[in-house]
Amino acid sequence: MPLKLSTAIGKIQNIPNIKNIEIVNEFLEYMRSNGSSEHHQNNNLKVGIAFGNFICKNNSFYDINKKQQVLEFPNTKVKSYDEDHDKRWMDG
Repeated sequence: MPLKLSTAIGKIQNIPNIKNIEIVNEFLEYMRSNGSSEHHQNNNLKVGIAFGNFICKNNSFYDINKKQQVLEFPNTKVKSYDEDHDKRWMDG
């Protein structure tokens, strides 16, 4: 079941780093003031929240300064053939 925008907004507070919570909230306000659709906001929030959780409590988005730090994140979403024979992980 897809995550609703209201659910995604509620999950912002669960990001383990307070600075990242502030950044994601500012990004949400930016998207709202820019007239972005709820679908667009929701998709971006899901990624921002997941990335914030991935980099953990001791790192803020501002601490990311190497390409490898970002590239490690999508690799956590890749499933093995045994986990996903049809490669559905690629669809979303």
